[in-house]
Amino acid sequence: MQDKALIYTLSEKKFIGAENLPIIKINFLDFKIDLSSFDVLIFTSKNAVEAMDRVDKSWKNKKIYSIGSGTTKAIREKNADVAYTAKSFYGDDFAIEIKNMLLNKKVLFPRAKVILSKLNKILKDAGIDFTEIIVYETVCNDAQLQKPEENSTIIFSSPSTIKCFFKKFVWDDSYKAIVIGKKTASFMPKGISFVISPVQTISACIKLANK
Repeated sequence: MQDKALIYTLSEKKFIGAENLPIIKINFLDFKIDLSSFDVLIFTSKNAVEAMDRVDKSWKNKKIYSIGSGTTKAIREKNADVAYTAKSFYGDDFAIEIKNMLLNKKVLFPRAKVILSKLNKILKDAGIDFTEIIVYETVCNDAQLQKPEENSTIIFSSPSTIKCFFKKFVWDDSYKAIVIGKKTASFMPKGISFVISPVQTISACIKLANK
């Protein structure tokens, strides 16, 4: 019998203080883009940073706008500078923050195949010279995985983790659920109790699970 209930994160990346259960995986897509004409790149995920870095390292020479500490950290780990980091963790709020800064700029938004926010629409409606390109997709991991033990805490960090977890496992009533934000929480199945982390990072979710 284990002394302490386990905490699970559901992505491929491992985090201190939690077990790794890779319910989802990231597929980086092949794409071509000429960055020479763009003034600004907007990143809303570390996966988009990785995808861009695999294809054209000249992105580091552009003015970069970032959402969230995790994305900003990923950019800096690639030895690139961040011109602006969002005050909000939500894409819609981020777009409103930066739209006036982007007037008369040519902007590129490398993004996931599926996004929750309306950042693209908000900036286009504001008259920004805006281009978006799909650079990665999130898919369910079809590998056989062991179901979490009773009384475990499950951290859901995206709608994809919710979709793929419930596709693979039946929820145990002894589980506790922590969700990274309000938009992700809207995808949780009805009848399952959860707590929304006040800070939208996986590290904050782990900290909350340990309280």
